[in-house]
Amino acid sequence: MEPHRCAVLGSPIGHSLSPQLHRAAYAALGLTDWTYEAHEVDEAGLAGFVAGLGPEWVGLSLTMPLKHAVLGLGTPSALARLVGAGNTLVLDHTGGPHRVENTDVTGMTAALSRAGVTHADTALLIGAGATARSALAALAPLGVRAVGVMARSAERAHASLDPVAAHLDQRLEIVGWGRLPMVAPQVTVATAPTELAPDLAARIGAVSPVLFDIIYDPWPTALAAAAERVGAAVLDGMDLLAAQAADQVRLMTGREVDVEVLLSAGRAALAARREG
Repeated sequence: MEPHRCAVLGSPIGHSLSPQLHRAAYAALGLTDWTYEAHEVDEAGLAGFVAGLGPEWVGLSLTMPLKHAVLGLGTPSALARLVGAGNTLVLDHTGGPHRVENTDVTGMTAALSRAGVTHADTALLIGAGATARSALAALAPLGVRAVGVMARSAERAHASLDPVAAHLDQRLEIVGWGRLPMVAPQVTVATAPTELAPDLAARIGAVSPVLFDIIYDPWPTALAAAAERVGAAVLDGMDLLAAQAADQVRLMTGREVDVEVLLSAGRAALAARREG
């Protein structure tokens, strides 16, 4: 059998759990000739790395800081163009353009749906960067049209989020860090990569019946613990990582894998890392 190679690229990359997830998917699907690796690649080296790949290479996962740089290496999907970021490069060796996809968006929608969240009118976003743009796009299929945003800089938040919200016909209420917007959220998505102060976490955790916190280590976060105390449904970053990876597996292999396979592999790898 001809080998099929895939990998995750980023810098730093040593922390990535993507190899464990994708390899678990290949094992479950019986794809014994598929391999998945991790490579340390920064923005300056991305184009050269991709240009040097042989025909056995099928696809790449992109993590920070490569999600914007990859847009110039192929034809971005409508979602990748909208949010200004891609996390998947499907390679074409026939002379056509590579495809740039964003499964962070579709993965977030899918993870919420798996948790029973198939419709919502309102949402709260914590943070206003690239992941927040993906969250806006992920919430749109659920029907979310009114979004409160807590951001450290209103000016930067408007610059980042307004174009996406306008395209999706969403109304934004942007407030300063530590304030809660007037919007009563049915879903809260915390996209900030750092922990919140306990008092702020308690205030936010109490306002929404569903919390999606993109952090998965350390866990639980102060925000997740606060939400669980009031009986909210809580999703973590592993739910997102597994769902977006399952979508990448489909794009790269053409096969569907049960996301539970990836979740189990990811949680086992994380537990082993903590014990080690």
